[in-house]
Amino acid sequence: MSALGISLAACGGNDSGDNSNGGGGGDQTLTYWASNQGTSLDNDKQVLTPVLQKFTQETGIKVNLEVIGWNDLQTRIQTATTSGQGPDVLNIGNTWAASLQATGAFLPFDDDAMKAIGGKDKFVPTALATGGKEGEPPTSVPLYGLAYGLYYNKAMFAAAGLQPPKTWEEMVTDAQKLTIPAKKQWGMALAAGSYTENVHFAFINAAQNGADWFDKDGKPTFDGDGNVQGVLRYLDLMQKDKVANPSNAQYDNGTKSVNDFATKKVAMVINQNNADSSIVANGMKAGEYGVVPFPAPANAAAPVASHVAGINLSIFKNTKHKDAALKFVKYMTDATTQTTLGKPFSSLPVLKDAKPVFTTDAAEAATFQDIYNTKSKPLPLVPAEDQFESTVGKAMNGMFGKIATGGTVTADDVKAALKTAGDQVAAGS
Repeated sequence: MSALGISLAACGGNDSGDNSNGGGGGDQTLTYWASNQGTSLDNDKQVLTPVLQKFTQETGIKVNLEVIGWNDLQTRIQTATTSGQGPDVLNIGNTWAASLQATGAFLPFDDDAMKAIGGKDKFVPTALATGGKEGEPPTSVPLYGLAYGLYYNKAMFAAAGLQPPKTWEEMVTDAQKLTIPAKKQWGMALAAGSYTENVHFAFINAAQNGADWFDKDGKPTFDGDGNVQGVLRYLDLMQKDKVANPSNAQYDNGTKSVNDFATKKVAMVINQNNADSSIVANGMKAGEYGVVPFPAPANAAAPVASHVAGINLSIFKNTKHKDAALKFVKYMTDATTQTTLGKPFSSLPVLKDAKPVFTTDAAEAATFQDIYNTKSKPLPLVPAEDQFESTVGKAMNGMFGKIATGGTVTADDVKAALKTAGDQVAAGS
């Protein structure tokens, strides 16, 4: 059972600086764990340092910054909830919010706390909905918005006489035409060895089928037909449709598939909008690619194109600097800071009426904002969400591995794997 699923005593906090719970100034120092949003950990530090210095200038509150990579972040947070050696403020993947909330280790943003950071009405409702279990005060608030889109190479599409796909069927047909073994060119690249990426597409594809992963009581319904068919549809991109290189089963993070797209080895990649920075860093010019919503089948039950992706901010409940931490959260989620960080981190605005600044391409900006605001669905807002990600995502890793080595995965195989994952989650709840 994951540590996030255990009900734990509140912990965390930082002993540096003044130990009062006052509002700011003096010798107070906050410890802030930031997730990797830029092209490297050092790039994050370069981007964030002047922003944090400005906060210190305005408030007198110092900030000790540590940037943590995604492979380590969840484990570091789990350790902090059990050891008490946590930061004051931290980034979380917003999909972990309900699981972390269940530990009891984090400060609820009740009416007073929400007022202290500028009020809940400043946030995009779909973004704020990721903050924790429905009906309870959230223990996280949105910081960076992200959404999946289908990136495509304009020149490859034009050379093949193709238009950007609007349905799943069109996407597969286009990808097959753009898979040219003689050129070592593939229609698509998948992060097929990343359990987090895999589970996101399990969720999105199932949502397009109108399926859910938990019932109203929070119990797993993993092996329902809509989930099984959604997972199989995604696996078939490598298995039946043969539009993704079997070696993608070794791609354990999204950056590797994005790099293949940026270096023009593949015609399409499905990624979140923060892929822009990596694409450009690898030498592809902004005008060489376009973005459309991740397409659903023509007969889809719902036009879901992404989960509500992004990064949230949380405060450890027993921080010795509660007021200072709230000031910091208010600062990081104000319009000026959001605009400052939106471009280098390629994030979408989490504030109402804010405009995307991560790209100068107006069409791309509008596409991603529309996906985020109208075609996204939050991942399950239940305490066992982290276990859903781990069990289903790793099951898909295994199934992609089987396909990559010449094996076959049937609908019955998917159903059995999802039943096993669901039983594991049910046993650990």
